[in-house]
Amino acid sequence: MPANSNLDSNQLKKLIREVPDFPKKGILFYDITTLLKDKVGFATLVDRLSEHYVDQKIDLVLGMEARGFIFAPALAYRLNAGFVPVRKVGKLPAETVKFDYALEYGTNSLEMHKDAIQKGQRVLIVDDLLATGGTAEATANLATMLGAEIAGLGFVVELDFLNGREKLKGYNVMSLLHYDK
Repeated sequence: MPANSNLDSNQLKKLIREVPDFPKKGILFYDITTLLKDKVGFATLVDRLSEHYVDQKIDLVLGMEARGFIFAPALAYRLNAGFVPVRKVGKLPAETVKFDYALEYGTNSLEMHKDAIQKGQRVLIVDDLLATGGTAEATANLATMLGAEIAGLGFVVELDFLNGREKLKGYNVMSLLHYDK
């Protein structure tokens, strides 16, 4: 374990850059790239997420495109589990299953290889951000279609004011950092 990987939530939040009016006016964007480049901050994130799930016998860690790809492989390594990418349509080379889900204005789709999960495997779904919950809910539905048992959903940041957790009722949801505005 890296030395000094024990920053508290306030210290981690100080490593996140707040960018006003991105991607559009009135939005405050929480940019985690500044936290990721800090070796102690990144180590703390991986350590704290893995500590939460270490005793849960995780078989696979699913990471959603794109920022879920940052955390999921590191967690999979720490949990002695496999990693499965959940991608946008048309990005995976072999036979896939697809799940369409509604957005505020329109729809989106996610895909996973059809053979990525064996029935009964325990999966952890990981992403950088829980906002409205649509992508996480779609990923959980996709994994369930393939026979997975959802052990939990883990996030680095949760925007509590968007109530994304409401879409994930019935699942074990854990977020390291919370913002209420």
